[in-house]
Amino acid sequence: MAEISTPIARSPITPAPPVAIVDGWEVSQRRSTGALTISDRTPWAKVLVHAAEDGPYSETVAVGFGRAARGDGRLEIGSGVGEWLLLGPIGAAGDLMARAAARTDAELVSVLDLTHGRALVRLTGAAAPSIVAKLCGVDLADAVTPNLVAFWSLVANVATEIVRDDVAGVRSYLLQCERASGQYLFDELLDAGAEYGLEVNGFVDEWPA
Repeated sequence: MAEISTPIARSPITPAPPVAIVDGWEVSQRRSTGALTISDRTPWAKVLVHAAEDGPYSETVAVGFGRAARGDGRLEIGSGVGEWLLLGPIGAAGDLMARAAARTDAELVSVLDLTHGRALVRLTGAAAPSIVAKLCGVDLADAVTPNLVAFWSLVANVATEIVRDDVAGVRSYLLQCERASGQYLFDELLDAGAEYGLEVNGFVDEWPA
């Protein structure tokens, strides 16, 4: 009898060796101790919600357009007018979708699992804004783009949503784009960060508080 193999999910970004399978995803296990790192976080759950800008669902959200907030085991991002992106730990897409649907109050809302359709990268370190600035025209000064701000821009000519999401007081950005552009964006960030000593850190199987 033929052995049935378990499907493996893969990011569009080639994992740096050594490689392991974590919750069904092929991920890099490389560990960096550098002060400036880039990490593929594509396996994190991504759920997009569309609802009326001033409807019942919008009254339950923590943030409006252009802002982000952590809480209840997720990162909620105001991606657009009447549009919210929910990020959660690996394997949490089903739970995020169920909780979003439960808050609709009979309103017509679309809830889409984009986990496999979008690439997600985390760039962390004091020099992170300098790297992004080389590829993007947005002012990344604290006064203009403080922590937990979210915006869309071209990064290396790729339409990218950028969320400033500092980690333990260290500057950090989440950058998400269409899956097809994931490897290109990752490589462009690596190239831009070479002069700053940017290192690849593997997937971290933990959800920040």
